[in-house]
Amino acid sequence: MKNVMMLMMLVMGTLAAQAQTNNHFGKEITELEAIKASALPERMGDKTEMAAKVSGEVESVCQVKGCWMLVKLDNGETMRVLFKDYGFFVPKDITGKTVVFEGQAQKKTIPVEHLQHYAKDAGQSKEEIAKITEPKDELTFIADGVIVK
Repeated sequence: MKNVMMLMMLVMGTLAAQAQTNNHFGKEITELEAIKASALPERMGDKTEMAAKVSGEVESVCQVKGCWMLVKLDNGETMRVLFKDYGFFVPKDITGKTVVFEGQAQKKTIPVEHLQHYAKDAGQSKEEIAKITEPKDELTFIADGVIVK
C-alpha cells in the first residue's frame, strides 16, 4: 500500500510539472501558425467567438496570482487573456514579454463587478475602482495553453 501511494504521488508530481514547465503553461502548444494579436479583431469580423492561436506582447499581469494577462492590440487597446477553467497561471513578472497562446477568442460585455475585480487584482486604488460604473464591451481570450518567449 505504501508503494502504491508513493507511485501515485510520483505520477501526480510529474503531471503537475508538465502542466507548467519552464516557459509553457497549461496545455502544451507550439508557436506554429500563430497570428499577431493586432490581426485578431479583423480576423474575427462579425463572429462573437473563434478558435485561434495568437502572439502578442504582455502589457500587464494579475499581480495576485497571475490568473490573467492583458495583451496589446492596436490603437492602445488590450485583450484580456484568461486561462481555461482557472487551470493554470502565468508568472507575474512577464510584462513586456512576447507570449503565444491558443484557445477561444470571444467578444463579450464585461459586467462592472468583474471590471472592478480586475482593477483590484491589477493593484488600482479604491478611488480608481470606484470610477468603474459601466460595463464594457471587450475582446477576451480563454487560453488552453501559453508559451512565454
